[in-house]
Amino acid sequence: MARLGPNRYGKAEVRVVRVARGAHPDGGDVIRDWSVSTSLSGDLDAASLAGDNSHVLPTDSQKNRIYALARELGPVAPEAFGLGLASFFVTSQEPVTRARVCVEEYGWSPIGATGYSFARSGDLVRTTTVVLDAERGTSVVSGLRDLVVLNTTASEFWGYPKDEYTTLPESKDRILATAVSARWRYRPTAIHGATDWDAAFATAKAALLAAFAGTYSYSLQ
Repeated sequence: MARLGPNRYGKAEVRVVRVARGAHPDGGDVIRDWSVSTSLSGDLDAASLAGDNSHVLPTDSQKNRIYALARELGPVAPEAFGLGLASFFVTSQEPVTRARVCVEEYGWSPIGATGYSFARSGDLVRTTTVVLDAERGTSVVSGLRDLVVLNTTASEFWGYPKDEYTTLPESKDRILATAVSARWRYRPTAIHGATDWDAAFATAKAALLAAFAGTYSYSLQ
């Protein structure tokens, strides 16, 4: 007999753009441009087994809560937003015991001296996944994707096996380009402390770039 296993449901890719006028330390505006996805689980089996929706918070309500919280919190870091949103779902809905919130942030860079003109930053996408479980606690995993980097030299590739299909010539001076995706998990003390999420992200990104620029590559495929 078929059995219903662990299941969850939610709302995917809710677009949120929050503009906070004059919120930057220099007096300019701040933009937070997000794609937010939610996923809830808990005492929800009856919806699948009996068509009983009494424990199912509509995905439209989840979307509206995302918009409302963005307005309430202002231009906070995606980690802070994810923690607030996950906490709301678990504490306000008794059947929901686990909430997973994923936030992708797209950057904007100020242009000119007006404080209100921006250009889209296409160098990377900032990512955050917050999971709040009533029994297991809270986890925050942040990261980035689509960070495209290139070295014009300082890269080699040679000494590899060759067969009848090998056409690649050996090289001790080549261009190296790749797209980087990375994730890092925050300790519980960071999650529940006064963590500067934006500063932590900037530090991690700088470390990745420094490692790429400062490492001589002998083998990367």
